[in-house]
Amino acid sequence: MPSFSWRLWLGLVLILPSSLAADEESSLLQDWHDVWLFRFFLNVLGYTTIIIPGYLLITYLKRINYLQTGRGICYPVIKACVFGSESKTGLLDDVSLAPRNDADSGSSARQAFKLVFCAAGLQVSYLTWGVLQERVMTRSYGASTPEEEGEHFKDSQFLVFMNRILALTVSGLWCVLFKQPRHGAPMYKYSFASLSNVLSSWCQYEALKYISFPTQVLAKASKVIPVMLMGKIVSHKSYEYWEYLTAALISLGVSMFLLTSTADKHPSTVTTFSGVVILGGYIVFDSFTSNWQDNLFKHKMSSVQMMFGVNLFSCLFTVGSLLEQGAFFDSLAFMTRHSEFAFHAVLLSVCSACGQLFIFYTIAQFGAAVFTIIMTLRQAIAILLSCFLYGHAVTMVGGFGMAVVFLALFLRVYARSRMKAGRKVPQPQVQKV
Repeated sequence: MPSFSWRLWLGLVLILPSSLAADEESSLLQDWHDVWLFRFFLNVLGYTTIIIPGYLLITYLKRINYLQTGRGICYPVIKACVFGSESKTGLLDDVSLAPRNDADSGSSARQAFKLVFCAAGLQVSYLTWGVLQERVMTRSYGASTPEEEGEHFKDSQFLVFMNRILALTVSGLWCVLFKQPRHGAPMYKYSFASLSNVLSSWCQYEALKYISFPTQVLAKASKVIPVMLMGKIVSHKSYEYWEYLTAALISLGVSMFLLTSTADKHPSTVTTFSGVVILGGYIVFDSFTSNWQDNLFKHKMSSVQMMFGVNLFSCLFTVGSLLEQGAFFDSLAFMTRHSEFAFHAVLLSVCSACGQLFIFYTIAQFGAAVFTIIMTLRQAIAILLSCFLYGHAVTMVGGFGMAVVFLALFLRVYARSRMKAGRKVPQPQVQKV
């Protein structure tokens, strides 16, 4: 009997510390997963496991001059991915694919119907997208009563993957069904815009855990300020007086809103330092995406081909990182547990993909100025809708600050359109004999 007690005591001494250490390690790992910076670096680490082998392979193929020496069944695919099929041919305007209708090219009623169709499509797609985005990231699922806490979905990267896989499908079908120009850019060049696009989208979703949706919308509206600063410092660009004026008005309006925001019952309405940093990351990555895409358009391609190429690599990056972290199947399990979340995630992706197509169509038909006005109105309506549905408190000074921001945005559109109209060469008038 004493021998048995001694053995039992020795077993407890050996087993309990190891089990406690395992529990402590699991708890510590879970705490680290709750830190957004750790999740960000974990995602980036996953992307590097795809980027580095790809970079080494592309470097090797170029060094051995595969374009001249290669042959076999894989040659066309490798050529398209690494070398492309033709050199830069100048900026391609989508007018060649979807001719822009001037006012005199059709009836006024037809043009008005198209404008209403474009505006309604953009508003419905992106307003629904904004509402669902806030719902998914800031509210719980599975709570049958208000007292229950429910379960929150935490993996922003999975939502990015859902958006990109559906956008890839839609753009791929579009390229198959409608005639596109011959593609010339090396496919790997899309990966740069894809990486920055994935990171900016992740920041966009992740920021809603720390700041309110109205704050996020105003931050997006004010990204013209860092763009101007970067252009002044790096490219030594010069700006018109009205650009400085509207930038100052936007800064004033955003400051009025942020400094007078008050916390209410929803934790998402508290503007935190983490949220501001994440929004800064969104602005930086998004600015890089647009600039790199402008550079890619120097190759002969359409906007839908750009959409397909960027989303192809975005899907590759996100699914690779999700599988490496084990988060892909965890997110699928969350979808099976909560059918409401599955519906929201799919609808969120549908709205994102349809919104991108409406963007291309609206710019092709009416130009960038009309599109900017529609999207600026959408931002204002989105803030009002968010405040109404989710109870965000906005003070009178904060509301006035929002009005100043949107007034400045409309002034920018008006001043830019007047400047473009002034630069047009007047047509020579025929004198009557």
